[in-house]
Amino acid sequence: MKIEEVKSTAKTQRISAHTHIKGLGLDENGVPIQMAAGLVGQESAREAAGLVVDMIRSKKMAGRALLLAGPPGTGKTAIALAIAQELGNKVPFCPMVGSEVYSTEIKKTEVLMENFRRAIGLRIRETKEVYEGEVTELTPVETENPAGGYGKTVSHVIIGLKTAKGTKQLKLDPTIYESLQKEKVEVGDVIYIEANSGAVKRQGRSDTFATEFDLEAEEYVPLPKGDVHKKKEVVQDVTLHDLDCANARPQGGHDIMSMMGQLMKPKKTEITDKLRKEINKVVNKYIDQGIAELVPGVLFIDEVHMLDIETFTYLHRALESAIAPIVIFATNRGRCKIRGTEDIISPHGIPLDLLDRLLIIRTLPYNKPELLQILKLRASTEGIAVDDEALAALSEIGTNSTLRYAAQLLTPASLTARAEGASRITPQHIRAVHTLFLDAKSSARILTQNSDKYMK
Repeated sequence: MKIEEVKSTAKTQRISAHTHIKGLGLDENGVPIQMAAGLVGQESAREAAGLVVDMIRSKKMAGRALLLAGPPGTGKTAIALAIAQELGNKVPFCPMVGSEVYSTEIKKTEVLMENFRRAIGLRIRETKEVYEGEVTELTPVETENPAGGYGKTVSHVIIGLKTAKGTKQLKLDPTIYESLQKEKVEVGDVIYIEANSGAVKRQGRSDTFATEFDLEAEEYVPLPKGDVHKKKEVVQDVTLHDLDCANARPQGGHDIMSMMGQLMKPKKTEITDKLRKEINKVVNKYIDQGIAELVPGVLFIDEVHMLDIETFTYLHRALESAIAPIVIFATNRGRCKIRGTEDIISPHGIPLDLLDRLLIIRTLPYNKPELLQILKLRASTEGIAVDDEALAALSEIGTNSTLRYAAQLLTPASLTARAEGASRITPQHIRAVHTLFLDAKSSARILTQNSDKYMK
């Protein structure tokens, strides 16, 4: 009997603008490779970002800020996402756009503070007492219902657990029996029960039963080693925002009034500064005791020129606080008016006193060979077969218009090729879709030439 290998579904997922980015593409000395990890060119910006990653890893950059500045379509967001990929899953990365602060539900500064707290992780190490083993017996003991009536209730449950070293019989609370039923635990399953909280986790079927059926969609796990009752170190990663939310929402009872109160509560609850200070106190106590360690993550604010003067002032305070993440700003503006002021013009639309705090990384427009490499990379990511001449034609279009426009023509060109029965995109398919869709410059030119025909 032959069972085909299960293919990964990763390829069938939707492809976004930055799916192909896997890291900064640096060698072991931190020198950028011209084309690596999905990034092309921008060597100086990538090298600078690599130094930033090293500073974040050595925890030497908390509360500092960085600005990625450059024209549109030069890879600012791509570099920020590459930094996130380099840092890995354990370091919190919180992306946001400048206009997100203008919420109708909560204050601007509250949105900013929430995202600041989302970007700070807390790694809690705690030792838990657990009972672990293969279930040899599972017997609920029933008694008469104390409230009267016909039904019987479970007074306690007797469970037998076996490991490689020995067996134990436990008499447990009826609430644990409910957890066992939810996890669908049967005799022969390997489970662990937390002694403090009573949480039950089913790990899988014991591998002694692996030969029971020829084919089964069950995960088999080996019999646990050591004693049934053991101490386990559990590492948990949470963000400070998770702690804020858990403590801001009062835990109501199970009566009707508290249930109704929870339903009628507005969606967003503003977390007070007092509560955050209390949480910071508890967090600092945990850090002093060595139970937890702080993991300063990255807050990425795209289109930072969309923030106004009040938010910029608040950023000063947030960056100076004892618990602060690394903040990366990105903007494509040159000299422009600071939002919220009448006539103050500043570079990148950021006040000069905040600019003074930032390390600025500059991104440069791509040249034609780099455009060709990026388009080739996008085509392979999207699974589109393109001729070299078609790629050259597309990079020529990208040089005259923008990289984003050229990349967006790939999918319509592949659909045109498919409609004509061709397996690859040729230059004539590129020219066909280029005449159908306009880029921003061509559209602006037509508007200028025919300005009298459009409404003012």
